[in-house]
Amino acid sequence: MKNLFIILIMAMLALPANSQELPQLFQDVSQDDLGNVSDEFQELFFEALKQKGIENYEKAIIALEKCLKLDTEKSVVYFELGKNYQELEQFDNAISNFKKASELEPQKESILVYLFQTYGMNEDFEGAIATLKKLIPIDESYKEDLANVYLLNENYDEALNLLDELDTKLGANSYRNSLRRQIFARTKNTGAQIENLQQGISNNPDVEQNYLNLIYIYSENGDNEEAFKVAQELLETNPGSTLAHLALYKFYLDKGNTKAAVASMKIVFESEEIDPESKFKVLNDFLNFVQQNPEYEEDLIEVAGKLSEWENAPKLYEQLGSYYLKKNNREDALKFFELGLKENPENFELTKNTLLLQLEFGNFEAAKDLSNEALEGFPSQPMLYLFQAVALNKLMQYEAAEESLLDGLDYLIDDRLMEIDFYSQLAISYSGMKNADKAGEYRQKAENIKKEIN
Repeated sequence: MKNLFIILIMAMLALPANSQELPQLFQDVSQDDLGNVSDEFQELFFEALKQKGIENYEKAIIALEKCLKLDTEKSVVYFELGKNYQELEQFDNAISNFKKASELEPQKESILVYLFQTYGMNEDFEGAIATLKKLIPIDESYKEDLANVYLLNENYDEALNLLDELDTKLGANSYRNSLRRQIFARTKNTGAQIENLQQGISNNPDVEQNYLNLIYIYSENGDNEEAFKVAQELLETNPGSTLAHLALYKFYLDKGNTKAAVASMKIVFESEEIDPESKFKVLNDFLNFVQQNPEYEEDLIEVAGKLSEWENAPKLYEQLGSYYLKKNNREDALKFFELGLKENPENFELTKNTLLLQLEFGNFEAAKDLSNEALEGFPSQPMLYLFQAVALNKLMQYEAAEESLLDGLDYLIDDRLMEIDFYSQLAISYSGMKNADKAGEYRQKAENIKKEIN
């Protein structure tokens, strides 16, 4: 699923990064892309790539225009012109050049993707729709993007029909459900929606999505009893339905039927047709319930204990870790944080929490290794240098700790409390290195800041 549009954030699209290094820029365009060209053409073209790489888009355009004077039939020139005009937010010029590139290479996906994105940035949703219809034969996953653009363009019937088609073929997921909810919220014609869905259930009782949509509408209108009845009807009609339990667990929790709620949640977690985001929401609801009803914590522990068998989703592990941290069960919190970090190593908050607990439990080798890995992704975070140094000092690797602390101080700005910690750790490092003068110097620096603060 490409999801090139973000729901209801018009024209704010995730574009390919323009900060890549120059060698990568040259790798992106090969000699085969250029074909048989003169030395002058090739020199101008790669000069344009160089200028784009250092964000001199106007100069890149000048070089590319000179290329066109030598050869007007190279799609890659128009493609690069479009990219540069897009960076300058001259969307009409960008679109014009992307269209010319596409005329020369009508099946090239990357050109169509840039054209689609630029139409979105220009809020030309009709153009975006037309382009997506060209992309779908190349890759059907663009149908989700088309449903999103239909929503933005207020083509609600087309959007709903497409979402139903995708759900029937692929099963429901949280992204499409969120699109459907936005449509229901915008149209506000709930009476007609309910009647339409009821008719759909009568005509095709095996289609689960109609039940789920009806449950959602009733729930949004505060008619929870009717929603509950529809969920039960779905389960009676389709006894093997796991999607029914996405609704039932919530109703069971509200009614205080914890045994049935836990049973429904287990079915949700074990289901292969329910996406991880929906499972995360279920677990989050259960965590909130247990916080208010701690007598059911054993049920939560049972769910948590089997979680790794059901779904390998980092958000679930992070949520469980946070829950156990609030309960002051720090050992279990660390276990789930570490599981989450294996799947999502770029999550800084998760990294920080994991390192704090590793240091607290004396897992210094693990903290040293994790901080070293984290610094590759977050090289300007002083906290990571501090955590690394604490671990190294505990492991009596004083010279390495000193190096880490001095490096980290370069990134420390306006944080006096952390500065105290840095100087205190440096004092420990120098004491371990038998450098009493340096140790005393940094110990005194830490004391001076403490006096200033107090």
